[in-house]
Amino acid sequence: MNGSRAANAALLDALKAASPFAADVAVCAPAPYLGQVGTALKGGAIAWGAQDCSSHAFGAFTGEVSAAMLAEFGCRFVIVGHSERRAMHGESDRLVAEKAQQALANGLTPIVCVGETLAEREANQTDAIVGRQLAAVTDLLGAGIEKTILAYEPVWAIGTGRTATPAQAQAVHAHLRTALAAASPHGKDICILYGGSVKPDNAASLFTEADIDGGLIGGASLNAEPFVAICKAAA
Repeated sequence: MNGSRAANAALLDALKAASPFAADVAVCAPAPYLGQVGTALKGGAIAWGAQDCSSHAFGAFTGEVSAAMLAEFGCRFVIVGHSERRAMHGESDRLVAEKAQQALANGLTPIVCVGETLAEREANQTDAIVGRQLAAVTDLLGAGIEKTILAYEPVWAIGTGRTATPAQAQAVHAHLRTALAAASPHGKDICILYGGSVKPDNAASLFTEADIDGGLIGGASLNAEPFVAICKAAA
């Protein structure tokens, strides 16, 4: 929940000036700004998306935003199951899967987030937690999982300044890729992003790991200079 029309314009102008990048780049904005973002990025190399969507197609769900509404703005992506949504809004694994299902039904690519808390990691439950979260999505989507993007975001490394080491992140990504391969014929080819205090000084070392395909960038995406540096590192 960041941004303003002026700040958005400055950020988008700087990103456009630095593009095209040698990696795919998308900006996922708060819903009220999607019109502004879509207008600014239309026809360019940078895609755009939303930060959440409803698990319902339409109806009496005041304040919710449907995947169909997002599609009308030209969104290509929508983040579902972000750790803040799970923790602060009590979103269940099943609800996250239903949101991903709605995104796919409306031609959007869901970026499905999974991740463990510090307590869960210290209890050696990381694989079990992310496996459970992923299984809810693969069970509901079936082969549709191949049209998604997965994002591993260790909750203990979001906004804390702590970052999983490349080896720690790679271990979880490898586990997720194995689970995806078992769930669908082409599951091993799904893009898996890492999200957790990615910064210009650690991006390259994370992105060179075999199963880390890119980043889901939080705080560092609010300013053009570090975000551009991370986009360049992703190449």
